[in-house]
Amino acid sequence: MANLTHPVLAVIPARGGSKGLPGKNVRLLGGLPLIVHSLRCAAMTPQIDRCIVSTDDPGIADVARAAGGHVPFLRPAALAGDATPMMPVLQHALRTMEEQDGKRYEILLLLDPTSPGRLPGDITEALAMLANDPAAQGVVSVSEPRFNPRWVCVEPKDGYMAPAFADAATYTRRQDVPPIYRINATLYLWRRDYLLGIEGDHWMTGLQRMLIIPEERAAHIDELADFQHAELALQAGLMQFPWLAP
Repeated sequence: MANLTHPVLAVIPARGGSKGLPGKNVRLLGGLPLIVHSLRCAAMTPQIDRCIVSTDDPGIADVARAAGGHVPFLRPAALAGDATPMMPVLQHALRTMEEQDGKRYEILLLLDPTSPGRLPGDITEALAMLANDPAAQGVVSVSEPRFNPRWVCVEPKDGYMAPAFADAATYTRRQDVPPIYRINATLYLWRRDYLLGIEGDHWMTGLQRMLIIPEERAAHIDELADFQHAELALQAGLMQFPWLAP
């Protein structure tokens, strides 16, 4: 295994203006505010040199700090709108921390607090994947959905059903369908220079490795139903967090 590239900056972006589920970043999951799960995961990952929270919301900042999180700045309002892409937020965090810390971070790790199912081992594995592949610009977590989208359909202008995939009719058994993976937002990892060169939110232009995690841990919380599903997964043991007391 190649040596892991350092230093690593982890960024937990937590905007305060959620409309689908107001206050979701501080809503309790398993007895902890949602954002704290990402903080705990980062704290248990020794390869992370620095972990910060990027938020525009003083309330979220207070919750993060109370849990031991580092909130070195409040995100500018220009980077906290509903339509603000994620890349400018990360670029701002990276540049700001390099200036504050007086050092260069070679890797940026995005830990979305609304995707709490990652484990420290996932981060370690992703870092190793990047270290072992100099051509890769990043590592992105994916999972195999329970329903293969090869069998989805579209409605053309004539109003009749049509397969979205031209070869869908060639498969009749689920076991024969080539696997398809969805980007689940649990973990993103990028090299510094690649990240800073991204315009808008077009991060898929570079070579990205896939870190496959179980779909059961790939919760992504946008609405109340998503949060309730995450609670059920935690209660059923489908998601298990080592930072929670047994």
